[in-house]
Amino acid sequence: MIVLRAKVEGPSMIPTLAPGETVWVLRTSRIRPGDVVVARHPGDPGRLLVKRAVRAERGGWWIEGEITGNGLADSNAFGPVPAALVVGRVVWPRRAARE
Repeated sequence: MIVLRAKVEGPSMIPTLAPGETVWVLRTSRIRPGDVVVARHPGDPGRLLVKRAVRAERGGWWIEGEITGNGLADSNAFGPVPAALVVGRVVWPRRAARE
């Protein structure tokens, strides 16, 4: 089991996660709708995004922050994220992880 750490930046995941909060990420391709995931930004692969996986799309995932519709970096701005760019799912803190 490979676990990574990532830091939440910006307010898009409030109230689930706060800016500056650290999350633990399980590297896995087993993602389900509703999971909070870490993915590489399709236009800037060096940038990591912490978002909710909304639905599976052909070859990827539609991801969104908890706050949508205001130009934030999610699938509403760039479309589905290719599955290869999804790093894994958040497993801690528990409120962000699926029980």
